[in-house]
Amino acid sequence: MDVVIPVLNEAHVLKRSVEGLCAFLEANFRYDWRVVVADNGSTDGTLEVAQELSQDHPRVFHLHLRVPGRGRALRFAWSNSEADAVCYMDVDQSTDLRELPKLIDALYEDGCDVAAGSRMKAGAEVHRSLKRGVISRGYNVFLKLALGVGFTDAQCGFKAATREAVQALVPRIEDESWFFDTELLVLAERDGMKICDLPVRWSEDDDSRVKIISTAWDDIKGVMRLRRALRRGAAPAAGMKARTGGGA
Repeated sequence: MDVVIPVLNEAHVLKRSVEGLCAFLEANFRYDWRVVVADNGSTDGTLEVAQELSQDHPRVFHLHLRVPGRGRALRFAWSNSEADAVCYMDVDQSTDLRELPKLIDALYEDGCDVAAGSRMKAGAEVHRSLKRGVISRGYNVFLKLALGVGFTDAQCGFKAATREAVQALVPRIEDESWFFDTELLVLAERDGMKICDLPVRWSEDDDSRVKIISTAWDDIKGVMRLRRALRRGAAPAAGMKARTGGGA
């Protein structure tokens, strides 16, 4: 299992985040694992911290891309992984680490092709600002109306996929930024893959530098692009019935 952490200018939190993750995995994870720090275009010393971590910890590796883009970093890390399955999580660990074994069990035990953390599904415990919550819920409602998807939360930075799913889906994803997640799930659903939609414990990071309005607008444009492509039949297997499971 490769646990990928895409980072851009996160030197101030990267060491604490990675070492905390490694300690948790060592104590609680029953699968073989490694942590992959995927630096994409950092200019603040993030790469140097990632290099030090990979030297100090035998299960930590790092990748460096010169151009920013979370989707670009995930594409590279996942496509070049030799693990049986891959996942990713945000460096701020907004999703409780205790959810990680459940995410992976959904693949290995429940037969899911893709597993996604959800802040919208019943059972989720979420602490976030009203503004961000309204924007996120509004986007997911828009996504359902525009594309008729069955999953509940496209944007939660907590997802996993089998190697077979990655090989089938990632080469067809066009987005190189935040819409990568949505495109991954939409294509998986259209292909009839089994998606496990898992409620998670999630707390907002006060230091988050995501530009909410511009990111939401880019996501809306991405949805409309996908909608046009699916109407043209550009996405393979668009007529297949998806299976959305509850997971672990």
